[in-house]
Amino acid sequence: MNKLLAVFKREYLSAVRKKMFIVMTFLLPVLMAGLMVLPGMVMMRGLGEKKIVVLDGTGQLESAYSRKPSIPGKNRSGVTGRGVRSMLNVDYVSRNGDQNLDATAKQYIARMNAKGKEKIDGVFVIPADAIANTDAHLKYYSRSATDFIGQERLGSITNRAIHTIRLSARGIPVEELASLMKDSSVDGVQVSKSGAEKKGGAANFIVGFVMTALLLVPSFIYGLEIMRGIIQEKTDRVIEVLVSSMSPSQLLVGKILGVAAVGLTQIAVWLVMLALAGAYITTTAAMAGENILQLLRPATFVYFVIFFILAYLTYVCIYAIGGSVCNSEKEAQQLIAPITMIMMLPWFLLVAIITSPDSKLSVVFSLSPVFGPLTMYVRTLVADPPMWHIAVCIAVSIATIFVFFWATAKIFRVGILSYGKRPSIPEILRWIRVA
Repeated sequence: MNKLLAVFKREYLSAVRKKMFIVMTFLLPVLMAGLMVLPGMVMMRGLGEKKIVVLDGTGQLESAYSRKPSIPGKNRSGVTGRGVRSMLNVDYVSRNGDQNLDATAKQYIARMNAKGKEKIDGVFVIPADAIANTDAHLKYYSRSATDFIGQERLGSITNRAIHTIRLSARGIPVEELASLMKDSSVDGVQVSKSGAEKKGGAANFIVGFVMTALLLVPSFIYGLEIMRGIIQEKTDRVIEVLVSSMSPSQLLVGKILGVAAVGLTQIAVWLVMLALAGAYITTTAAMAGENILQLLRPATFVYFVIFFILAYLTYVCIYAIGGSVCNSEKEAQQLIAPITMIMMLPWFLLVAIITSPDSKLSVVFSLSPVFGPLTMYVRTLVADPPMWHIAVCIAVSIATIFVFFWATAKIFRVGILSYGKRPSIPEILRWIRVA
């Protein structure tokens, strides 16, 4: 036991004393937050810089794109001119009575390849029969096939203006149309099996992604650290000295538990940072009448620790095997890469799991070996799975860890002293039988 604790202490202290550990512990949450916020900011900024030419074949929709609304706060179509300007730089062109609108559009489309002030980013074409014909098709020409935000925004503005004109023609006062056509917001509400209600929607979706990333990323990072450490010790022949004074199992368990403690230390710091940020956001939201605490429950953090340990111990055994049977980091990465892709299936399917936590796919994954900890934690975040599902997941994960530890210990015992050619799968299976 003393030797195991010595290995544990060495692995833990050698990791937490590194400057990179300290830097990443405090910097990684900031980077993750930036990766979530920055793309949206860049996307919105890029949209605001787009210059769009609107060719209106009806000649009646100028007010929808007007920079100066004709009614204070609202223009005649019920669309704020200010909102249009903040999203798109629109150059409105009335082509009322134009019988060859497509030919006219080509002249403007040519400007998409121009330079300087003449250059535009898109052309939006409204056919002459758009108001009278309910089957009319609007066209949006752009240099990007995925400019769906600009397309949706222009389509929404135009359709709203067309609906306003159609309703106005039927005797409804224009001044009333803005309030009559105002969209109602939809609040998502999660209902538990006990009938309790709490706020759902986009906020839960974001929380699910963030907490799942915090659970998954350290498991893979420190799994790689164990693999690299074993390979380094094999390369330096230090491993031969170590196994002469202790059993391979003691060395393996000490390494795994030591690095697990490093991961838990980092997670604890992140949770403290998250709690401080959450306290500030909760206080600010409470002053605005919002209850953020309903998005997170105390059980969330209890489950986080449980499933982090289960996920970590599940994944790390595979990386320990990679380090044991390979003689270089390059070989190990080639061996582990396809296995890692399989282990990350719940992450690739995260959107489906978050949006449908009680589907057959989610339930099967949450009760399966290897995939269970990550999938079940996501389910506890966004839904209320039965307790027997959670119990079965924990039991299956513990059984999987014991099997993995047993197999890893046998492979580790032979593999750490094996050099030269990387063993094949049949050879690894033979090591398990004879070790």
